[in-house]
Amino acid sequence: MTHLLPTHADIEQAAKAVYAAMPATPQYAWPLLSEALGAEAWVKHENHTPTGAFKIRGGLVYLQNLAQRPRQQQVRGVISATRGNHGQSVGFAARRYGIPATIVVPQGNSREKNAAMRALGVELVEFGQEFQESREHAAMLAQQEQLHMIPSFHRDLVSGVATYWMELLRAQPDLDVLFVPIGQGSGVCAAAAARRALNVRTRIIGVVSAHALAYKLSFDGRSKIESPVTTVIADGMACRVPDEASLEVILNEVDEVIAVSDDEVAAAMKLYFTATHNVAEGAGAAALAAAMQIRHRLRGQRIGLTLSGGNVDHDMFAQILSRPDQDAQLADRNVDLNQQRRAA
Repeated sequence: MTHLLPTHADIEQAAKAVYAAMPATPQYAWPLLSEALGAEAWVKHENHTPTGAFKIRGGLVYLQNLAQRPRQQQVRGVISATRGNHGQSVGFAARRYGIPATIVVPQGNSREKNAAMRALGVELVEFGQEFQESREHAAMLAQQEQLHMIPSFHRDLVSGVATYWMELLRAQPDLDVLFVPIGQGSGVCAAAAARRALNVRTRIIGVVSAHALAYKLSFDGRSKIESPVTTVIADGMACRVPDEASLEVILNEVDEVIAVSDDEVAAAMKLYFTATHNVAEGAGAAALAAAMQIRHRLRGQRIGLTLSGGNVDHDMFAQILSRPDQDAQLADRNVDLNQQRRAA
């Protein structure tokens, strides 16, 4: 399993490619979040990268290594599949290194993520009803058009992504636990790599959508299990088929996997905005949703949350901000019950 994870030296080398294109992102302990959780909560702001998500780090490392190949091994173009943030990462890095990029997305994908990818010069192909179908189509196009297929999980991607966990764990080495969303696994495996590199004892809790349970079922069953995808908010975690390499790392390195519902994710998106005035997309708020779900277990601890992406469509975010707070909903239900009792 260790061959799948980058070493300390690998991550330091990856950092050179990352910091040549962007600065480190900040981490803050927001008082209102800590109050809501009953714990000292440090948020790593990957929504502050040039593409609004952590994926850019992996793309920069992968494409740099691809561009540095000997002339006879250089590629005519790259292709990959995404729900958005991985595609923006590929587009940003491919443009930086002068490599044409094609990205396949499911039909009905986020309009604003699609627009962002096109603005980076990506040739966008819409195919399939969900990510797995898009990935299979991208693989077919790679063969037909002799393009280099960029996977969703690769050691170079993990090396780049691990730079943000190194930033957080160096700044806050005494965190008790990290909450990490799981899409195809680069983020959570990168957290494991950084934990190893820095030799800290922080626990890692992976977070999946309750409407895309493949990784949790696989974690609980200790083997690869597919599961249908029905989430309408957390598209970054809309995985039907686990990646075998990332699953191997998760089974060996992750301490626990929690599932969060779309309602919990929406509440976390709203809480991020009201407590910090930062915008989080669905998967970007999943870590906070999981921490809120088990906050009774976190009292007095120091926890790390990743706001891993802020690329949410305007219309969806407007709907989420207009939702009643959960506490307000509970209070309204209690008022209704008391009125019914008095009437009886």
